Amino acid sequence: MIVGLVGATGLVGQTILKVLEERRFPLAGLKLWASSRSAGRRIRFKGKNYPVASVERADFSGCGIVFFAGTEGEKGASRRYAQKAIAAGAVVIDNGADFRMHPGVPLIVPEANPGDVKKHRGLIANPNCSTIQMVVALVSIHKKYKIKRIVVSTYQAVSGAGRAGVDALQKEMQIANCKIKNSVFPRKIAYNVIPQISDFSELGYSGEEWKMVRETQKILHDKNIAVNATTVRVPVMTGHSESVYFETGKNCSLKQIEALLSKAPGVVYDGKEFFTPAELKDSDMTYVSRLRPDPVKKNAFVMWVVADNLRKGAATNAVQIAELLLNRQIAKSAKKNLI
Repeated sequence: MIVGLVGATGLVGQTILKVLEERRFPLAGLKLWASSRSAGRRIRFKGKNYPVASVERADFSGCGIVFFAGTEGEKGASRRYAQKAIAAGAVVIDNGADFRMHPGVPLIVPEANPGDVKKHRGLIANPNCSTIQMVVALVSIHKKYKIKRIVVSTYQAVSGAGRAGVDALQKEMQIANCKIKNSVFPRKIAYNVIPQISDFSELGYSGEEWKMVRETQKILHDKNIAVNATTVRVPVMTGHSESVYFETGKNCSLKQIEALLSKAPGVVYDGKEFFTPAELKDSDMTYVSRLRPDPVKKNAFVMWVVADNLRKGAATNAVQIAELLLNRQIAKSAKKNLI
């Protein structure tokens, strides 16, 4: 099929192209768009240069899938142009937050709820990066032992704020005792941690924290899971880390949880060593380590979860959704031929 990409010049857009090539997604053609300030550039893909056009004048005709590579925390182009792409016959896969909690839009993590892809009405939402890696780590446990409570603290890389976030950290680290004030982060990020990602809202929680609550419940089809999140920005370029505490509703042992994690799709589990963001650049897996029981509460555990936020937390998850759509299309075609 012909694939379109809106936001082709951003960090997530560039990573989507990289993942499409690595996973050998079958393309009949490629159309690239970006904002007017980035239009006119050319991007090399599979040995060929593709022009980047302005999304304001986008022609989506012929596209089977259109990715919208929105940056987390920004209002995405999908609000203005997704319906135009859908009307042209494309299925939109949106990395932005604008439609995630819309009741008619599936929110997909392929390791957790691949069947929800069939519910789409032309638009599928890619979850928040931190939600994705947590759900990948927890879904097999939830299916077996019914998770009833999650307390998560995240340590999120600056690339989660897009290229501007990366630039801000690089500039600040080059200046001793810097007092740079910028619009990307609410405090200086170099040699610092910031316990705020997006604006504070209900009950003093940030928008990023509420995303983890509501998105987790939607993906796992369970509004009774009690999720409490604290999201923190740290001076790491790429790779989000999480401390995840969870309680199960059914009796289980540490060995049983270990056995599930060792076989969980998309998970690399290590019961002896621990993982850090520096060790997993360009990986599509979710890394789990430091699994341990709560010392006082039965059926309660803590683990350390790390993943590449630009890949599994954004681009790779979106391409995996596209693969689900493609496989479904192939299955339909095969069924028609048999009939």
